Amino acid sequence: MSGVLAMILAGGEGKRLRPLTSVRPKPAVPFGGNYRIIDFALSNFVNSGFLKIFVLTQFKSHSLMQHLREGWRISGLRGHFIDPIPAQMRMGKRWYEGTADAIYQNMNLIKDTDPEHVCIFGGDHIYRMDISQMLRFHKKREANLTVAAIPVPVSEAKHFGIIEVDENWCMTGFVEKPQSSPRTMPGQPDMVLASMGNYIFNRHPLEDMLQQDSQDGQSVHDFGRDVIPKMYPGGKVYVYDFSQNHIPDAQPKEAGYWRDVGTIRSYWEANMDLVGIEPQFNLYNQQWPVLTYNPPFPPAKFVHFSDLRTGHAINSMISPGAIISGAMVEKSVVGYNTRVHSFSHVNESVVMNNVVIGRGCKLHRVIIDKHVVIQPGTVIGHDPEEDANRFETTEDGIVVIPKGAEIG
Repeated sequence: MSGVLAMILAGGEGKRLRPLTSVRPKPAVPFGGNYRIIDFALSNFVNSGFLKIFVLTQFKSHSLMQHLREGWRISGLRGHFIDPIPAQMRMGKRWYEGTADAIYQNMNLIKDTDPEHVCIFGGDHIYRMDISQMLRFHKKREANLTVAAIPVPVSEAKHFGIIEVDENWCMTGFVEKPQSSPRTMPGQPDMVLASMGNYIFNRHPLEDMLQQDSQDGQSVHDFGRDVIPKMYPGGKVYVYDFSQNHIPDAQPKEAGYWRDVGTIRSYWEANMDLVGIEPQFNLYNQQWPVLTYNPPFPPAKFVHFSDLRTGHAINSMISPGAIISGAMVEKSVVGYNTRVHSFSHVNESVVMNNVVIGRGCKLHRVIIDKHVVIQPGTVIGHDPEEDANRFETTEDGIVVIPKGAEIG
């Protein structure tokens, strides 16, 4: 879409998602068997017709850069690009100090591209969105800034920027990650309106605010903490209701689906959302596909059929190249080129790529990173005390096996 530049913030450390982010940035974490988290933001822009995209990277960016190179190259189309931009330190020898500073340090990209509107989106959420609908809302309101928002429970307010609006959805209040007593939504005392971290700016107000912010010694140079609170009192900041966004062929239950997969628990839950008979988030919608790099593996295979052992999967997603050999996979996501050997049972688990699960293993609520070997007879997820002594676990018992580990 002409006149629009997209800038995706993909440089965060993702500390709460460790150990999955010990070797990669959060947007590069594998998800849903075939994908990386960043594929969802990129697919939304491409499916919406936005093909001028910069991806701003920073920490441990090699796997993300490789993924973009393999799966997201655009060539031969004048003015269309998906370009990864590593931290270039144009404003001095320092890393990005916040989301606003990341854009400020790359103001040259905005100047060179000369857009009318700049979309600044995070690269680490799971959702579908027709961004052109948000842009139409932005233009109709003649806004300087439009912020996408979604209702969330009051108990989760401390993780988000919390918004207040008037009857026209003009922003009248904003508090970043309130620790107590957030303002709830009218008529919904248990819900608050939360920023999704997706913004559409008019170019010149964005440049003016970033220049002012860069000179503020008290600022942490963050859109939520600094830029938005300074802009909304001017009356030209509006809020886009994401629940009204329409995606072709999406089921009613998918309306407003958006997941911040910033913790191990939320990451596991989002993967489990994919595998139901009627999934909360349907990856099989061909009217709005999730695009990615597809490695050259053959179809998944299920072998052995007898009273003793049968290779099968129930309510699960099995990626290309995987072989389920006389084992049972139940309510799980299995990545490509993975082997699950005979008499093993994998349940409510997320298994990434190039994993080997030996014979007779029992795995329940386990997240297994890439290139892991689980030795025969291993039991994980059935004894919380033993799991806590051996592995990294969440408070509610989800076990995480880091990349490249050999577990026996």
